[in-house]
Amino acid sequence: MAASRYRRFLRLCEEWPVEETKRQRDLGSFLRQRVAQAFREGENTPISDPEACDQMYESLVRIHTNFYKNKYPRLKDTTFTGVTVEDCRMILATDILKQMEDMKKGTWKRLREKFSAKKPEEDLK
Repeated sequence: MAASRYRRFLRLCEEWPVEETKRQRDLGSFLRQRVAQAFREGENTPISDPEACDQMYESLVRIHTNFYKNKYPRLKDTTFTGVTVEDCRMILATDILKQMEDMKKGTWKRLREKFSAKKPEEDLK
């Protein structure tokens, strides 16, 4: 029975898209890592709580198939601020977040990083 659960999770991982704009922060990548951890022995992995495993799988399927989005359709595809889904995707992209993080740095810290021969992490040691 563990083999069929493992195959179902693998199929879900194959279907789940990986969003390239969110490197290391993508739900698809996280799901793949967790499945690999949970099923270390592959089909031979013993499952201590089969009901919880099935429940988790069903929950992930509902997320993947947009079950609640389809069950409760929205009137508009914007938030209360008027930001669209595409705007949110762009803002949450890893590259944009890195740029915003760099902008938050103070002038002194930016200058120090620019002209320093050693890395800022070495200052903390």
